Formats: sequence, structure tokens, C-alpha cells
Amino acid sequence: MVNSSTPLRIVFFGTPEFAVPSLDALLTGSAHIVAGVITQPDRPRGRGHKTSDAPVKARAAAAGLPVLQPARMKDPAFLDALAAWHADLGVVAAYGRILTDEILAMPRLGMINVHASLLPRYRGAAPVHRAVIAGETMTGVTIMRVVRALDAGGMILKGERPIGPDETSDEVERDLAQIGARLLMTAVDQIANGAAHEAPQDESLATYAHRLTKDDGLIDWNWPATRIHNAIRGLHPWPHAFSFVQGKRVILRRSANDASDSNPRQPAGTIVEADGDRLVIATGDAALRITEIQAEGKRPMTPRDFLSGHRLRAGERFSAAP
Repeated sequence: MVNSSTPLRIVFFGTPEFAVPSLDALLTGSAHIVAGVITQPDRPRGRGHKTSDAPVKARAAAAGLPVLQPARMKDPAFLDALAAWHADLGVVAAYGRILTDEILAMPRLGMINVHASLLPRYRGAAPVHRAVIAGETMTGVTIMRVVRALDAGGMILKGERPIGPDETSDEVERDLAQIGARLLMTAVDQIANGAAHEAPQDESLATYAHRLTKDDGLIDWNWPATRIHNAIRGLHPWPHAFSFVQGKRVILRRSANDASDSNPRQPAGTIVEADGDRLVIATGDAALRITEIQAEGKRPMTPRDFLSGHRLRAGERFSAAP
């Protein structure tokens, strides 16, 4: 048992915005010590593709923490630097890379992960997006033991969060980041006190949330309206749902699944309404109203603004190819 009066030395692995509240909680609301931060190498970001610090790196720099950004997890220089931090515990939050056995064995109390799903469902790289795309009405965060198998370790704590019918992935993930930070604080204290209980996962219930690609955004208008609506909100803010109309690619940023009163008895993808604030498209079983749309390389627009510059008419069709 570790004496609760002895702060743990923690090494933190994380990269995107989701991980920042967990790092913040350790820095500002914890008696434990963050010895250093591991984050992914700098990459071009944003529309200008300029290289900039990822959110976790920026937060670590602001706190004056040492940061390591290994290109290879087996780099001897990186492993030596990590070992020199003499961590008691490792904390992972959306780091984005698989950790080697050597890294997992370095902290004397092992490593835990802030995972954005109710395990064993939605193991993998995109748990929030996949849950929204699937139309789930409940999600959450699991604090789990990191093991070699993907997101398969013992579960220490869980917290739930409902998913609203029109919520997008970024809205859900923002809340889950805060829930995860609070759970992490409790879990770290339990580990420090020797009081953490790890419940095994039921492998028969495991599902996987595979990493998203741009191709995941292509909409098939033969799908039911609810499925398309869930895809649009689940693929927001990246890679976004998209389709083609008048030979050009358009991004479908937001929708409202409330157009069942519109006449959908037309081929899937057919524009049912294109007037004023209403852009309504027939799907495989009903009609779906688009509430925010974006032409390639342009800013997001309301249907009214979009239609003022794009002369879409009822009877024209959205399609899966130009």
C-alpha cells in the first residue's frame, strides 16, 4: 500500500483537446506531481497546414513541464529520458499510439487510461464519434488499467452521460473530457491509497470504434433519414459528412430529423424543398432537413445563404459521386 500522504510522480500521455482537462486536473487539483508529458510529434494543423503545438503540448509548455515527442516508441534516447523521470504511475488520455511493453512496465504502479466510452463497448480510436454515428443514447468515460491488448484492461471507475438526439460528437466529447478528469482524480487517489478495485471486462460485450477516415463521410442517401442524421452529427467536426450536387462536393455539417411531413416519395437523394430556410432531401425512408451546409473551400452557411449562391431546385439530386 502507498501512503496517501506521499504524492505520486505521474507521467502523462496525451495529445488532443480531450486530454487537456485531465492534465489540468492533475496540475491544479491534485497533490500528485506531474513529472513530465509525452505527446505526439508536431504536425501541420488547421486550414493553413501550419505546424503548431497540439493542445496537450501547449498546456504542458504553459505549466513549464518537460515534454517528450517520440517519433518511435522504441527510440533508446526517448526510453532513457522517460525512465529518468522515475514515474510511480502513468496516465494516458487520447495519446493516439500503442504503448510498448517496455513503456507499460516503467511506472512502478503501472498505467491507467481515460477512455471515452462505457467499456467494453467502443474500444479503439474513435469511441465518441462511433457511438453518435450508431445512434447511441448513452455514453460515458471509463478509467481502466492499460494492458497490451487494446482497451481491454480492468475497469476502475465509470461515469455516464446521455447523448441528445441532435448533439454532435464534439459537444459530447467536450463533456466527457470533464467527466474523465473528475474520475481520474478519484482513481489516482484510490491507487495511491491502495484502494482501487479493478473489474474485468466482459469480452463477449466488446465492440470496436475504428479510426475515422475521410471516406467514412460519404453519405448514401438510400440509408434511412435517422441513420444519415446520426452520421452527420457523429462525423462533426471531422471528417464531416459529404455528398455531391450539381457535380460539386458539399459538406453536410448539421441536420434536423424533423422533415417527415415533407413528401419523400421520390428517389433517394432528391431535393424535396430548396426555398428560403429549408433544404430538404429525400432519403431511403423519409425526408431530412439540412440546417448547415458548406461548399468546398467556403465557409459554413445556413440553407438560405447557401441557396442564394447555388441555384438548387426541387427535383435535383444529391449523389455519392460528382
